[in-house]
Formats: sequence, C-alpha cells, structure tokens
Amino acid sequence: MAIKLMYITNELGVAHIAEDSGVDRIFIDLEVRGKEKRQGHIDSVKSHHCLADIDKIKNEIERAEVLVRANALYYDSKREIDEIIARGADIVMLPMWTTRDEALRFRDLVDKRAKAMLLLETIGAEKSIDSVLDEEGIDEVYIGLNDLHLQYGMKFMFELLANGKVEEILGKLKAAGKPCGFGGIASLDKGMISGKNILTEHYRLHSDMSILSRSFCDTSKVEGEDNIRDIFEKGVKEIRRYEDFLTRQQPEFFEENRKEVCRKVQEIISPQ
Repeated sequence: MAIKLMYITNELGVAHIAEDSGVDRIFIDLEVRGKEKRQGHIDSVKSHHCLADIDKIKNEIERAEVLVRANALYYDSKREIDEIIARGADIVMLPMWTTRDEALRFRDLVDKRAKAMLLLETIGAEKSIDSVLDEEGIDEVYIGLNDLHLQYGMKFMFELLANGKVEEILGKLKAAGKPCGFGGIASLDKGMISGKNILTEHYRLHSDMSILSRSFCDTSKVEGEDNIRDIFEKGVKEIRRYEDFLTRQQPEFFEENRKEVCRKVQEIISPQ
C-alpha cells in the first residue's frame, strides 16, 4: 500500500515538481484564525496562502488532488467553503473542530461537492469522533499532532505515537472504513525521529496518508528549482523504495521499530 503523500505549497513551480515526483496531493493552507496564538511558540508551519492560490494550482497541475485547509468554523464559513469549492478544491479540510455538531455542520457546508476531511487535533474532536464515524459525507480523517500534543500539555508531538494514542484513534477510523493518516514524514534519515521510523509506524498502523514535512524540503532555504527538484525526486523515490521493503517485513520488525520510537521519544522528552 503506497501511502498518499501531501505537500504544503502555494508556489506553482514547486507544485509541478512535487506532482512530477509522485506527490499525490498539493496542500493549500488557508488557516490563519487563531493559529499564531496556538502555535506561535513552536517551530510549526504557518502558511500565508490565499484563495487565489487554489485557482493557480488547480488550473496547472494534472494528476495531483488539491487539498485546502479552511479556517475553523466561524461566522463566514459558508462563504469561505463555497469559494474554496468553486475555485476547484478536491478536498476541504476542517481544523480545530471540537464537537459532533461542528463536524456535521462542516459536512453539510461541503455538501458532497468535494471530499470532506476532518482534521482531528483537539481533545474535543478525539472525544467526539465515535459519534461521527457512521455519518455519510465525512470522507477522511487526519490526526494533527501539533495541536493535539499541545492540548495534552506534551513536549513533543510524537509522544502521541509513543503512548498509543495515535494507534487508538487510527484503529477506530480503520474499523469504520475511513481513510486516515497522521503527522508528517521527513526525509528517511532526517528528523528528530527519522523518516524511516515514522514511515514504518504508518505501515504498522495501516495509515493511508501523510504530509511531507518542512524538513523533507524547506523551499525557503533551497536555492533554485533544480535543487528543489533533486530533493523531491530523490526523496520520494527513497520513500517508495522503503515502502516496498516494508511490505515484505514480518510483525516482529514493526514491533521492534515501535519500541525504538518509544525509546527515542523518551530520550527527547526526558534527556539525561
């Protein structure tokens, strides 16, 4: 099972490179309401995309889907979601929802005109997820580790992977037949927890999708599209090659990797 790879960008050249390299979804991020206040103290991606970026990307790419993260529900959500869909989004993502009513309101606003994806990143959403899994029109669910680990008062987002929380939530989603995923993947040998470790966990947990993280390719720090293309082509090929390797591994391999992730997380949050 090749997981769907997503990359956040509003740059057309980068979107073309990502698509040509095998990225499945170009992710446009419109969320601004409350994000700086929540995440201003951590080194997370804070995009400055706009509605016009949807047209720009959608009209030029050929194969990849366009995923758009809207703002959390607010007084003008209907207009915002209507325009996101009118401009060509294939998937609309709702962040920071907390209740069943909010999830169903979002579903009704999308109204089957695009795929409706819930971003599960609050404790309220985690507690409410059972009540929406059987609802038609909720097409996919993605676990957002940045905000969810902050809500739990944790130091490191992959604590949620080490303590079994991600496994618990994904188990519910898979049982309900919902395509789902979590977190982000760096290049295979990069990241505080290596991309290999995280990708192996995706396979152990039967995840369907993941974002390529900023550390996979931080385009603000790479000069020239040729260098960006080289990073994407090599990086995605390495991921797909390692995925092929993972399909041939036995359960013992995945259990050892899980234990290694737990050890590494513990070393990060409680250094000697």
